[in-house]
Amino acid sequence: MEVDGAGTSGAPKVAQPDKTSADYYFDSYSHFGIHEEMLKDGIRTRSYMNAIMNNAFQFKDKIVLDIGCGTGILSLFCSKAGAKHVYGIECSAIADQAQQIVRDNGYEGRVTIIKGKVEEVTLPVDKVDIIVSEWMGYFLFYESMLDTVIYARDKWLAPNGVILPDKATLHIVGIEDGEYKAEKIDYWDNVYGFDFSCIKSLAMTEPLVDVVDPQQIATTTEQVLAVDIRTMRKEDATFKVPFTLTANRNDYVHAFVAYFDITFGAGHKPVFFSTSPKCKATHWKQTVFYLEDVITICAGETISGELTCKPNDKNPRDLDIEMSYHFEGKHGECTRTQQYRMR
Repeated sequence: MEVDGAGTSGAPKVAQPDKTSADYYFDSYSHFGIHEEMLKDGIRTRSYMNAIMNNAFQFKDKIVLDIGCGTGILSLFCSKAGAKHVYGIECSAIADQAQQIVRDNGYEGRVTIIKGKVEEVTLPVDKVDIIVSEWMGYFLFYESMLDTVIYARDKWLAPNGVILPDKATLHIVGIEDGEYKAEKIDYWDNVYGFDFSCIKSLAMTEPLVDVVDPQQIATTTEQVLAVDIRTMRKEDATFKVPFTLTANRNDYVHAFVAYFDITFGAGHKPVFFSTSPKCKATHWKQTVFYLEDVITICAGETISGELTCKPNDKNPRDLDIEMSYHFEGKHGECTRTQQYRMR
């Protein structure tokens, strides 16, 4: 693609390389607003701070690698905790501000910000003692940096090195959400008297990221996946897992909701946070998968199903998700498989 150069219309045209999905991903992290949201997420940021600062003995005189360091806040925590040197890698333009923040706070000799992709940069050390990263995305894996963390772990982490956080679990629960489903999905059946239902089918395939009221929870919660970042492989982000949800009251189930928990287990005392609807909201919120069926469920009845997830073939940061579910109850039965895509 070519665009007019700056200046007069007769100026030479300069070819611009097409951007890849990865380029757009990194561009999105160039804007300070997204970093403001993450920094102000006290559950997120204070969990990292506590996992680092409360285990200062673990960081004393250690070499630390901060992957996707953003503004550099985790690098600063590590240095303040006594690390010998911290290398923060950041691909987006916010790396320039991170370098300035390091200088402005007097850590220039102990924290180095490296601008570039983890897979392409060269570190001035062969091995690091600790890797810290805030790699999680919506639904844990959407637009996450997990594959990058695994790459860095295999390349640079010393034997018996530490990864923070080191464990994550994914959970699913059924909710009643008739009012919002009508507003979000059923709306397309009649738009000012016109049939827009072709958009309804598209809307059903796009999971909603939002804060769920815990009062909407109608079933038990099931942990469907557990990952150990110290040992997992990139391929483990592709999975197919069963689940069974039991109604804890007479209600209607309009959607399944997924959330994740994170554990920093390597320190003296583990640090834990959850993105559950029952906990204080984080910027990750929860991920809502609306069902084509409205399941009329009685207390004690169960929904069985299977959750399948894999990175999209064209853009690995997107996710292709499949939900299969089966229900037989007093007031009806249904069996269905639905496809979703997070993008």
